[in-house]
Amino acid sequence: MKLPVISGIEVVKKLRQTGFVATRQKGSHVRLEKSSREETIKVTVPLHAELKKGTLARIIKDAGLTPEDFQKLK
Repeated sequence: MKLPVISGIEVVKKLRQTGFVATRQKGSHVRLEKSSREETIKVTVPLHAELKKGTLARIIKDAGLTPEDFQKLK
């Protein structure tokens, strides 16, 4: 599946829908965390106008989502 061209802010909005919470920001990077009983998932998202395909793919994978699941989020 082809990934969309998307900004960092849009990625943060989509990840918040899945339960991620912004815990801190340093410069143009936001740290998001999602806790469950078993583990805490931590993802860093750069707030750039356009994320590179590899960066977006890694964020999606680290967040425990599939590209298909990510595309379905509004």
